[in-house]
Amino acid sequence: MSEEKEISRRRRQRKRLFGYRWIVKNIPFFLFLSALAIVYIANGHYADNTVRSINKLNRELKELQYEYKYFKSEVMFRSKQSELAKTVEPIGLKELVAPPIVIRDSAGENQKMKN
Repeated sequence: MSEEKEISRRRRQRKRLFGYRWIVKNIPFFLFLSALAIVYIANGHYADNTVRSINKLNRELKELQYEYKYFKSEVMFRSKQSELAKTVEPIGLKELVAPPIVIRDSAGENQKMKN
């Protein structure tokens, strides 16, 4: 008999503990926990979107770096003297065989000396 009384007493305690009044009394706490869960979920989504954005920008940056290196090497190759000579040969320009001639103005030198 005492066991049955103990079981019924525990049931009554549970009903009192989780009864209507207890739930109504703790509604603000439940709302706080719900708001906290929503903020937690939103923060996870924000972090995922940020990581995706960073990865996308890193891929674009690598692609632009590859393009830069390619075009830089292409410009360096085409600006070599031998390549430049091959490029301008069809329009009739040729490399100088003799060194360039320096033309001096004797009147200009006299004016420089006076100043």
